[in-house]
Amino acid sequence: MTVPRRTFLRLAASAAALPALLRIARAQTYPARPVHIVVGFPAGGTSDIVARVLGQWLSERLGQQFVIENRPGAGSNLATEAVARAAPDGYTLLLIGGANTINATLFNNLNFDFLRDITPVASVFETPLVVEVNPSVPVRTIPEFISYARANPGKLNFATPGVGTPPHVAGELFKMMTGIDILHVPYRGTGPMLTDLIGGQVQVAFDPLPASIEQIRAGKLRALAVTTASRSEALPTVPSASEYIPDYVASNWYGFAAPKATPSDIIDKLNTEINAALADPKIKARLVELGGTPFASSPAVFAKFVANDTAKWAKVIRAANIKPQ
Repeated sequence: MTVPRRTFLRLAASAAALPALLRIARAQTYPARPVHIVVGFPAGGTSDIVARVLGQWLSERLGQQFVIENRPGAGSNLATEAVARAAPDGYTLLLIGGANTINATLFNNLNFDFLRDITPVASVFETPLVVEVNPSVPVRTIPEFISYARANPGKLNFATPGVGTPPHVAGELFKMMTGIDILHVPYRGTGPMLTDLIGGQVQVAFDPLPASIEQIRAGKLRALAVTTASRSEALPTVPSASEYIPDYVASNWYGFAAPKATPSDIIDKLNTEINAALADPKIKARLVELGGTPFASSPAVFAKFVANDTAKWAKVIRAANIKPQ
């Protein structure tokens, strides 16, 4: 049977339009069941709080539960591997941050490739680390700190919550860019690190601002600078380190990602909704309380940011010869 030309063209046009119609329909019906947000750290930390704040907003907005799953272990690698292996259907998301881009180089035997197997969805916010000292250290500014460290090579200890953590690589980058000699002292977590820093057993730290802001306000620690490109609203009188060391930036950041091959229409919908959350005054205020600044972007811009961050820390890890413990 011969199909009339007009009918054939109409059928061909309908077939060509079908994938787009299916994508639109899928985006309109998503999510049809609960969505799981996997967090690679224990409950109560900044990453967990960020996931819960955004998860609650998305639950109310989209009419489905966004369930938080804490899967701590191996510096968030266990959670990342679980999401990398999950079905790419938009129902399993990962809360990512600076630890993920560091781990991509720090560990050479991972069962996944972070940049290949994980698709960035939406950035959420970034928070500075704060360069802080015990008040017994006779410095009040970054230039004074650099001069003091150069005059006393190897005598200052800088504490971190562990080898390969964002505070560790931030400190190593600072050393590389200033040429100072300070000794790294790793701890098993932020709590014991801050206890010894306040007690004077160690003298310096590059610490996430939310962890130590109350000790700074109480005068137990002295903040010299924050590590984001601009000053923090939480400590507006504390300068950015980049005011003295051009191009020194070491922010801690958080965002959402999904398994590779997750449909682009679902990623776009999640990005749109998360950006809407970041524009909500209540969400913005909550993130500022955590010491951070909302950080909205498109999936493409966020993917470029993640790739650049991975490359940046790869150079530091190799130059400092950092090995996982």
